[in-house]
Amino acid sequence: MSTSAQDHRRIWDISPSVSPDSPIFPGDEPYALRWTAQLAADCPVNLSAITLSPHVGAHADAPLHYANGAASVGELDLAPYLGPCRVIHAIDCGPLIHINHLQHAAQALPARVLVRCCTKASETWQPEFSAFAPETVAWLAQQGVRLIGLDTPSVDPASSKSLDSHQQLLRLNLRVLENLVLDEVAEGDYELIALPLKLSGACASPVRAILRAF
Repeated sequence: MSTSAQDHRRIWDISPSVSPDSPIFPGDEPYALRWTAQLAADCPVNLSAITLSPHVGAHADAPLHYANGAASVGELDLAPYLGPCRVIHAIDCGPLIHINHLQHAAQALPARVLVRCCTKASETWQPEFSAFAPETVAWLAQQGVRLIGLDTPSVDPASSKSLDSHQQLLRLNLRVLENLVLDEVAEGDYELIALPLKLSGACASPVRAILRAF
């Protein structure tokens, strides 16, 4: 494929907007923006400052999020976040994504799998959402998958205290993307680009996640 053709491949933006109204886990720091400088006769620029939990919007969890002493997001290899990806639909699958929800699209899986659980991604905090069953995470790793993602707030249920699926990610050295928006994305294979920021010591990073047609 020529460079010119590559430049015209369709792009799906699979990141939600980040705003003060973004749904967040209870206790997370919401997004807020303030102006530290504004254009005026004695000021040549507008300058803003932001505060937010790195788990607001589409984001990549680091192992540090669920294990003391594990890698922070700034230390992670970027390779899992860039490359061939399969989107699999498990819409309205219930509280947990089980292996049988994915098997219809599991032949020759690429190293990245995103699961669409929602007809439409929620724009408000809803404590009931689809998450991964731990055995599904393990099964995907057995298929050679190195990154998983979904269009809900977490790979574990909101009520979980043991975070079994996060612990599977840790044990299997998998990476994860959460809070994606897959509303307009058909099942199939794409190129994923969802690079986390190099945030020193942080437990997660926002990403501007996109899919691109091959």
